[in-house]
Formats: sequence, structure tokens, C-alpha cells
Amino acid sequence: MKIALSAALLTLAAGTALADPVTYQIDPSHTYPSFEADHMGGLSVWRGKFDTSAGTIVYDKDKGAGTVDVTIQTASINFGMAKLDEHASSADLFDVAKYPTATYKGTLVNFKNGAPTQVQGQFTLHGVTHPLTLTINSFKCMPNPMTKKEVCGADASGSFQRNDYGMSFGDKYGFKMDVKLQIQIEAIRAD
Repeated sequence: MKIALSAALLTLAAGTALADPVTYQIDPSHTYPSFEADHMGGLSVWRGKFDTSAGTIVYDKDKGAGTVDVTIQTASINFGMAKLDEHASSADLFDVAKYPTATYKGTLVNFKNGAPTQVQGQFTLHGVTHPLTLTINSFKCMPNPMTKKEVCGADASGSFQRNDYGMSFGDKYGFKMDVKLQIQIEAIRAD
């Protein structure tokens, strides 16, 4: 009886240890927070991305829980046009000298089949913080066949009004203030 009870307790302890949340470090070479914004009230759509981001994702598949904590270096903005990058970095828009980072801190929610379908969080841009929900369009964890390390990846989307963050440049020319986000992210298990 004592042996059976001891075995059961060991099994329970082992199962609990396996169910602990796992921390993943964002892989900057496979993570691209990108966006699109209006130019001249519908004349064209400008698309850009940020080349430098870092952070962590904590994921507990068994409990249907997790968190996201991402920091973006705003000076890494990249439209593919040096002049536009320079203007976007100025005080007219991102003001990277005063606000060198943008952050997103959120909670993974609405799990289906062990995978989150949304992140509910707080987005800080240009020194202003507002709630921002991201839709997770795809989410997958697997061993990387090249590195043999466990990785998780996702494609997420969302939108916000940039004037809510004090970035209203162009409004007098008829620029629309909505910004659409498309974020591809991969993260590597930390241990």
C-alpha cells in the first residue's frame, strides 16, 4: 500500500512539474511587428515594420494561460525608404529621441484546442498607454528541426487610432488615423 501511494504521489508530482508554465524568448530574427497606415486620405497605403524587438512569452498549455511582454525599439522603423524612416523617427511622428521604445504587455486568452486566439493587453506608444486586443490568427509550438529547440510561433493582427497616442501628423491633410497591425512572431524556449 505504501509503495502504491508513494508511486501515485511521484506521478502526481511529475505531472505537476510538467504542467508548469514555459518561458520563451522572442527570436528577433523571426519576429516582425509590421503595420500599414493611410497616406493622404486614401491616396495610398504605407507599410512598414520595426526591425528590433525583444521580450518573452510565458505559455501554459494545460491551464490555458500565458502572458506576452514585448519591447520594440522605435528607431528601428523601416519603410524601405530612408527619407520616410527619417521623417517617421522625427518629432512629427514617433519622436524616437524622446520615446525610444514601444511596449506591449498582455494576457493570452480564449484558448481553443490548447492554443490562444487572442491577447488582451496594454500598448504603450509615444508615452501613452491604451488597451489593445490582438487576434491570434495562427499559433503553433514545435521542435525546430534545425536547432532541435522548442519554438512557438504566431501570426497576430489588430488595429488602433494613432491620434489616440498623440501621433496626429497629417490629419489636416486628410490622413486617416487608423493603423492596422500584422505581427509575425517566433520565440525559443528559454531553458
